[in-house]
Order: sequence, then C-alpha cells, then structure tokens
Amino acid sequence: MTGSSRFDNRSAPAGAHEARQFAHAPVLLQPAIDFLAIQRGGTYIDATVGLGGHSFEIAKRLGRQGHLIAFDKDPKALKIAGKRLSEIPAGMNQDWPKITLLHSSFARLAEQAAPGTVNGLLADLGVSSMQFADAARGFSFQAEGPLDMRMDPQTGLTADQVVNGVDERTLADLIYEFGEERRSRRIARAIVRARPVTTTAELARVVAAAARPLKFGRIHPATRTFQALRIYVNRELDDLKALMQQAPQVLASAGRLVIISFHSLEDRIVKDAMREGARQGLYELLTRKPVVAEEKEVALNPRSRSAKLRAAARL
Repeated sequence: MTGSSRFDNRSAPAGAHEARQFAHAPVLLQPAIDFLAIQRGGTYIDATVGLGGHSFEIAKRLGRQGHLIAFDKDPKALKIAGKRLSEIPAGMNQDWPKITLLHSSFARLAEQAAPGTVNGLLADLGVSSMQFADAARGFSFQAEGPLDMRMDPQTGLTADQVVNGVDERTLADLIYEFGEERRSRRIARAIVRARPVTTTAELARVVAAAARPLKFGRIHPATRTFQALRIYVNRELDDLKALMQQAPQVLASAGRLVIISFHSLEDRIVKDAMREGARQGLYELLTRKPVVAEEKEVALNPRSRSAKLRAAARL
C-alpha cells in the first residue's frame, strides 16, 4: 500500500500528546543534521520517519518555502510522526515547511521525487523503540507476543508463516544469511521439530536451547535468528539496495545522502554503494570511516551503540 497525506501545519491536531508517549532520542541526531547541511527552502526526504525525531529537526531548518517528504511502512509510526510534526515551535507558525507523509517503502523513492530535485536524503534504518516495545508486533523475544514482525501489519508474510511454513533448509539458509548465525542449521532443525511455534517467547526458548553451546556474551542467543526473520519478512536488504540505487537519480547537485545503519549487512550495502558511486563520479564521500555515537550518547541511548553513519554528497 502506498498513500500520502498532507496536513495543516498551522495547528496541532487534537490528541497530539500521543506522539510524546513514545519519547525517544533520535540516534546520531547532530551528526545527521550536520552532514545534511540543510538549506532553507530546500526539499528533503526522511526515508524512515519513525516517530519523527530527525524529521522535526530538519523541518525547523527548512522555512516556509521548504518541503519535507517522509516515508514509513508502519501506519502507526506515520500517524505519530504526523502529530509530532504538527507541533510547530513557538514563533514558527509562518515559517514551517510543507510536509508530505507517505505510507510507503523507501524502495519506491523514485516514484515520489522527481529526478535531481532533492537536496538531502536521510535514512535511519532498523526497528524503532515503539515497535520493539509493542509485544503485539512480535519484534522482541523479551515479551510474549504473536510471531508477526511486519513493519507494515497490513501486508506481506508474517514471521509465523515463515517459521512454520518454509522447509528446514530454506529456514537455515535465511537465518545464516540475514542473521549471520553460525548455528543456523541446528537452530532450523530445532524449530522444525518444535512446530507449530506460535509466539515470540516460544521461539526464543527453542532457539536458545539449540544455540546454547555457543558463547554469546551479552547477546541473547535468539538475537540473530529474530534479526534474520525480521529482515526476511520485511525485505529490508532488498529495499535498502533499491534506495541506494535510486538515491543518485533524485538528489540534486551537492545534495546530501546520510544513512544510519545498525548491523554489518546494512552497513556493507551502504558502504559499497557509496564507494561505487564515488568511483563512477556520482558522489564525493564525506565519511571515509563511519561516524559512531560518542560515549555520552551511548550512556543515554544504548541503541546507539551499534549505529554507524555514512554520508556522501552528489556531484
């Protein structure tokens, strides 16, 4: 499903306080804003608006002639972000940009932005704190919930259909490929023997029992399997590749591309695409090495520990 909504920027809608119930700290916020080098009156895309933290800071810098386009697969996140972006700071009512919210994957970026028109594009990849906190979404193994894991709960395969429906070899392969899990075959065998597996807690127990011989340190033994299922269900790597392919088309000259990733599979795709773009004369690399969170940010927001930011400028 793809849709767009535009709302009146002059006043916050009733119930805007709902946006604050999931208060969160956007990861690597200041570096992201710095690398975007936001121009007043420009057009900027937040490819993963989430709860609106990065988008709000972008909007504050755009001015009335600016345009912010925000994507998200999750309709609940999009609703909350819309309310957040309607909470116009005092004194800025006449200087707030046009905002377009799109219920869509960023893989369809080129359908929504004309070639060479975007001054900056930001994508903060991964799962939001709101999604992890809602047991009914099935993203976390730390709470009992259904095996769903879809970013967009209105479409696509659920994790339940994958866990209980695919053959053992396919299951092992996807756990290995998308979770980088060395015990993928043992885990897949245990899952197939335990079928039907219907809840997150049940799956976590099955995986933990199968993977127990490995030393995982601080990482729960089900972490990589849950990551693999989530990536597979949501086609996250395919969508990211599509985003990286389309970004040079929509970016204007000197337009900035800023991507925040949270695991090696994502970072590798981003790094390789930016380096290939630089080799082809499409980009100037702005980050030779990824930018990571400082100790202070990690202490306040542990999720930022694994974040890596890479940036490039369109030539």
